[in-house]
Amino acid sequence: MKQLLRRPKAIIFDMDGVLIESEKHYRDSFLAASDEGGHGMSVEVYQRVCGSPWDTITATIREDYGDDFPMSDFRDAWLRHLAIQMADGVALKAGVFEILDLLDTLGLPRAIATSSGHDSVNRHLGPFGILKRFDHILARGDYAEPKPSPLPYLTAAARLGVAPEDCLTIEDSYHGVQSAWSAGTQTVMVPDVAPATDTMREKCVAICDSLFDVATLLKSV
Repeated sequence: MKQLLRRPKAIIFDMDGVLIESEKHYRDSFLAASDEGGHGMSVEVYQRVCGSPWDTITATIREDYGDDFPMSDFRDAWLRHLAIQMADGVALKAGVFEILDLLDTLGLPRAIATSSGHDSVNRHLGPFGILKRFDHILARGDYAEPKPSPLPYLTAAARLGVAPEDCLTIEDSYHGVQSAWSAGTQTVMVPDVAPATDTMREKCVAICDSLFDVATLLKSV
């Protein structure tokens, strides 16, 4: 595990796959919708689009499967399977409370920059009572361009009043890492449903197995 380049002045979290155990539900319902429609999609297709807004997902699927792909039917099936899988709520990732406690101790401000909407943020994080522990929450619609554009993280850094290079970003997806890296932040990947690749390792200061490992990095600076 690598070391941080310098002590960050603020932390920016992705949500899905970083703070909550949602990506496995998105993945499994994506594959279930593919099976239902007979599309034969592999898990690698989902790994390429995880953490992306619907427009990006649509473009990726159509690039692979053609403009006549039944996107509306596929989306309806995906959302139906997803609703079933998330009916009982979504768990927090291990280490969330511990890393937030550490940030309190270190006096570091923090934000969320997610491709999900505010309704999703409130629904999934609200029951755990941790929304108030973030200084800013940026969701879909709060920035002009979605990940992999740098704008989500540039906007989050601006809201925090900290230069991007002084922010540490925690991501799990390929598009998320690209977004954070291109914004100039120190980027740590905590892989969830998409494994770290050589390209991800080149863009990240560290690849961590969990938020506990990220906390260890912060303590070491």
